[in-house]
Amino acid sequence: MVKRSSSVIRRVVLAAAAVALAAGCTPDAAGTGPGTGTGPAPSSTATTAPSSTPTTAPTTDDKPPSPTADPSSATPSAKPLMGDGDENEQVRELQARLRQLDFFDRAPTGFYGTMTAGAVKKFQARRGLPQTGSVDEKTWQQLLSVTHKPTADELKPSTTNKLDTPDPRCMTGRVMCISKESRTLAWMIDGKVVSSMDVRFGSENTPTREGLFKVDSKSRDHVSTIYHTPMPYAMFFSRGQAVHFSADFAARGYAGASHGCVNVRDRAKLSALFDQVKVGDKVVVHW
Repeated sequence: MVKRSSSVIRRVVLAAAAVALAAGCTPDAAGTGPGTGTGPAPSSTATTAPSSTPTTAPTTDDKPPSPTADPSSATPSAKPLMGDGDENEQVRELQARLRQLDFFDRAPTGFYGTMTAGAVKKFQARRGLPQTGSVDEKTWQQLLSVTHKPTADELKPSTTNKLDTPDPRCMTGRVMCISKESRTLAWMIDGKVVSSMDVRFGSENTPTREGLFKVDSKSRDHVSTIYHTPMPYAMFFSRGQAVHFSADFAARGYAGASHGCVNVRDRAKLSALFDQVKVGDKVVVHW
């Protein structure tokens, strides 16, 4: 009796296995999970193949898993070559090339700030590129295609910042008209610009004062009594603050800042200006 029952059970199991293979319910590659078939699994006691049309809709567990994208086949996002806060020689070249197209109206500084980002956006808009304000490979290649390699003078001009509109207080008399917005000093006489030069100002902790002043004194070979650093061609205008030549500004550009004075990086131009300015001449520092 036991032997006959075992024989019956064996036939039932073999029949169930045949039905499973017919329905496509094979195990996964590891041999431990559910198969990829969409039909319901047959009953372990079934002796005949189920109908080809399931009587109930498959559950969500019966659905094949969503394909997972292969990371190696995904299109990589455009990685910025240059962006806000960067400071290097490639940024300087970027600025010089943008300046060739009149998108950047300042002397190249090598520092990627808001002005550079704005210039990049204008270029991207002109070329039909996404206006991100940062430079990816596509933006850079298009810029290279429509500009020439900057010369040494284009990369590091002595004095090329574009002058700001003069403050109304600069339009009469003899005045050093100093703009924080354009970072320029314009030597003006009766409303006409005689000469101009790039300037640098104090930091947030030691700001250059703004307003209307007069030249109090001049010192051709001055040395700071506080910081013990040379201040050639110093022209004092406000409680120790002066216009003077800065070797650091000439070397590092706008990467640094003064302790409140107005730094000039073109020694020859400042030397000529020093000989023209008189004690009592006006000084206007404005935005």
